[in-house]
Amino acid sequence: MSAPHVLISGAGIAGIATALQLVRGGIRTTVVERAPEARPGGQAVDLRGASREAAERMGLMPAIRAHQLHEQGMLYVDGRGCPYGRMPVELFDGRGAVADVEIARGDLNRVLLDALAEAALQAPGLLSLRYGDRIDALAQDAVGVEVRFASGASERFDVVLGADGVHSATRRLAFGPEGRFATRLGGYAAFFTMPTPAGIEDGWFSMRIVPGAMLGIRPDRDPATSKAMLTLRVDHDPALRGDRAAQEVLIRRVLTGAGWQAPAVLAAMGGAEDFYFDELARVDVPEVAKGRVALVGDAGYCGSPLSGMGTAMALVGAYVLAGELVGAGAEEAPAALARYARRIEPFIADGKKIPFGSLERAVPTSWTGAVLGALTTRVMLSRPLRPLMRRAFAENATDALPLPLPASDAVLAVE
Repeated sequence: MSAPHVLISGAGIAGIATALQLVRGGIRTTVVERAPEARPGGQAVDLRGASREAAERMGLMPAIRAHQLHEQGMLYVDGRGCPYGRMPVELFDGRGAVADVEIARGDLNRVLLDALAEAALQAPGLLSLRYGDRIDALAQDAVGVEVRFASGASERFDVVLGADGVHSATRRLAFGPEGRFATRLGGYAAFFTMPTPAGIEDGWFSMRIVPGAMLGIRPDRDPATSKAMLTLRVDHDPALRGDRAAQEVLIRRVLTGAGWQAPAVLAAMGGAEDFYFDELARVDVPEVAKGRVALVGDAGYCGSPLSGMGTAMALVGAYVLAGELVGAGAEEAPAALARYARRIEPFIADGKKIPFGSLERAVPTSWTGAVLGALTTRVMLSRPLRPLMRRAFAENATDALPLPLPASDAVLAVE
């Protein structure tokens, strides 16, 4: 029984985590990434429940701990920077907006890349990592998938995995157009690194809510820098796609007059090398495996950055997917992918929950709504209501599902 040759499209968290486990399991793996190199930056991500267990089984936690952000919790501030609501990590048993294990996305990607490089050294010839290329076309039959790359090369694989994000080309080529699976949620998100402004409380994720926007400044591993995190409640505009100048114009329009650290954020935005901007969208693919092609991470199940579970789902999906493929022969690959699709279903539903219900509930469109929201936050975080909030977080927790053990007998965990 020959092991399958697997192609992974996308070298983000989902793609590299899947490649890591496949290479460890003895499977020849090729990863293609359209970017010229590993992408830096990104928002801070948390590990809790099944995703933390997956990281532990994969032997990643020591390196994650070394890069961990030391956040004390979330802080809500007014236009002068005065706090009106404080949510420490321990207040809701680590199930609030900030978990007890937080790491910057770029740092987590580096942890995974380092682990993958080590695994490749232990198993020469199993890994090919190609930056600056992408899938241009694919056609599958009963025994494999023929892939043409943008570089002009063609190659045949036993399995193709789409780990290429919300706007997945793999999904479009194998499952259908993006509009069939993506639902717009009424706004946009932006992230970038900036110098830490004066007056920011050390270790606290500070948040300001104004009409049409949430403006957050989150601690970075380097105290000299922070992550600006913006959520904009505005109508869909196709002209914004890929046009950074237009995106910055929109952000300046929404944040002008927002007070607090808005001027510092806007001043830093233009020079940010890791500027990210995209529409908030949920991705729902009814069946994430189709023959010899499957989707993992945001390409197949994305609750949007509003859910806060994208990276967690990527790790869980990678672990479960690799666990099904390792030990399965090339002939059995479609059945292995179908098992993965079934096993990941409960996590998909759980990972798409938005803690505050919707963007409309979280971001008001008027100053009256913003003031009322601040009053509500102040009351809900007050000492008398904390037990009620603790129960609410526990009941709506997205970390209750146990991580399944790998289907194969191969040792995928690192002790």
